Amino acid sequence: MNMIPFNKPYMTGKELWNIAQAHAKGHLAGDGGFTKQCHRWLEQHTGCDKALLTHSCTAGLEMAALLADLQPGDEVIMPSFTFVSTANAFALRGAVPVFVDVRPDTLNLDERLVEAAITPKTRAIVPVHYAGVPCEMDALMDIARRHGLLVIEDAAQGLGSSYKGRALGAIGDLAALSFHETKNIIAGEGGALLVNNERFAERAEIIREKGTNRSQFFRGQVDKYTWVDIGSSYLPSELIAAFLLAQFDEVRDITQRRLAIWKNYHEAFAGLEAAGTLRRPIVPAHCEHNAHMYYLLLPGLAERTQLIEQMKARSVQAVFHYIPLHSAPAGRRYGRVGSASGELPVTSDISDRLVRLPLWLGLEERQAEVIDAVLQCS
Repeated sequence: MNMIPFNKPYMTGKELWNIAQAHAKGHLAGDGGFTKQCHRWLEQHTGCDKALLTHSCTAGLEMAALLADLQPGDEVIMPSFTFVSTANAFALRGAVPVFVDVRPDTLNLDERLVEAAITPKTRAIVPVHYAGVPCEMDALMDIARRHGLLVIEDAAQGLGSSYKGRALGAIGDLAALSFHETKNIIAGEGGALLVNNERFAERAEIIREKGTNRSQFFRGQVDKYTWVDIGSSYLPSELIAAFLLAQFDEVRDITQRRLAIWKNYHEAFAGLEAAGTLRRPIVPAHCEHNAHMYYLLLPGLAERTQLIEQMKARSVQAVFHYIPLHSAPAGRRYGRVGSASGELPVTSDISDRLVRLPLWLGLEERQAEVIDAVLQCS
């Protein structure tokens, strides 16, 4: 029997046509017509002030760190239960990631613990919307306002999700999105920086264009462009943007189909949760998620390991993540734990117990096999 993979990239059918059109127009480098259409789409569908495509979400986070003008020794509060890019982007500027525990329900940054981690060196809070489920943004924005801090949303998994009716990525000062092939809307690799604080808009363009005022030149605002600031090459090619626009055109259908798969899982495992065998994801009533992932929390590491092995024997690929950053070698070197006890008990606990199930468009035909495998192995 063929293995059911954890992920399988989805194509709408328009991607290759768009790429051919980009080639026919003779513009394959960044910031062509397809990129501009993607920018407009993101601004219209999220409500952000300005959207800029990048070659990855990591690049978007690095741009945010540059815009925050972080200096060596500055501190940035974030969860430890996240991908390495969340911390790397700020460590590259010499800033110190300060790791705070996550909530036991949503596995998002615990807003109740953030204020205790703030010091005179704190410059920003970086909420990570895990599994596309929003963090408690009202509380985090209030903390940031009272302490004069920036809020930089790591919305890598969050396109299509909303918090109290507001799109993720359009709430904080800055935000980064991902279009990696494992995300809901994909371009192979790719990302975006969303700007919601007007004081960063002009400089964001400059940083993205290798530190030049090239965008101003093309708008006729300057008679030549030159090097005016630090920056790097954060643009994706038109090939990426062309592929991405085809995905944007089908975002409603993609999200609805993913939600249907998510709901099938959720209903199928209600009995196991009621029996105390596992715990299902929790989505607060005031949050709308995008069905980015479906995970289960097992009683412990042994049960998690056994389930993954038994699922593999039944031709189903289930995976785990993340190794908490605060316990990783680089996390200990570049960051610190932002709690008085020096411990992050929820993060350490859930990282040993969480398993992710396959969730991709086309899985509908074989989802019953995945569900049956979980039921048989639990």
